[in-house]
Amino acid sequence: MKFIAIIPARYASTRFPGKPLAILGGKPVIQRVYEKVAQVIPDTYVATDDTRIYDCVTSFGGRAVMTSPDHQSGTDRISEAFDKVGRDHDVIVNVQGDEPFIHPSQIESLCRCFEDEETQIATLGKPFEDMVSVDNPNSPKIIVDKRGFALYFSRSVIPFVRGKAHEEWLQHFPYLKHLGLYAYRKEVLQTITKLPQSSLEKAESLEQLRWLENGFRIRVGITDVETVGIDTPEDLERAELFLKKIQNQ
Repeated sequence: MKFIAIIPARYASTRFPGKPLAILGGKPVIQRVYEKVAQVIPDTYVATDDTRIYDCVTSFGGRAVMTSPDHQSGTDRISEAFDKVGRDHDVIVNVQGDEPFIHPSQIESLCRCFEDEETQIATLGKPFEDMVSVDNPNSPKIIVDKRGFALYFSRSVIPFVRGKAHEEWLQHFPYLKHLGLYAYRKEVLQTITKLPQSSLEKAESLEQLRWLENGFRIRVGITDVETVGIDTPEDLERAELFLKKIQNQ
């Protein structure tokens, strides 16, 4: 099975314009993401709609592809990029361009999901460590079946643990945090980008619910590694501190 990784990266961002080019530990954020991914998947590309990001990637020896500025989602951008640079690849791995601390083991776990022929899409989950995090609607929860396939994703705390105090729920159910890392079989990617928004997706503002609602099988790999995403300039400051911490270990 042959994998290709595509990292969508936009310059325009409401909360942090130019985020992929922000400097973290002496390197642009997008370079740190690219180098981590390329350790595992040699065929790695950045998909962007901005020449500044394209030029940055090629300047450090990476590979990039220009895409339309009109895409509504990273999945659509990845699909266009794959049409341009994909060859005999079987699976496309989607790593967000603001995840400079993604760990190689996470990418490997995602790829292993495709050892099961029933896996059409794969993503990652990490066990929650405290109820404060579980209660955060910005940390979507995953419910999985006995074989590790997703039953549902929600911003709400599901399931409801009946008969127990709320602060004790984590002691009685293994809540799983969704990490926004995906991989798709190529024929599945081509199909899901043509699907209209679904009612569940609109309600929760979670794109993966569109795929579930249309019957696609999403395998959930498990990781114990926490990532530090960057959404705001304040996140970048925290990332600098986190980088120094792990470099001094």
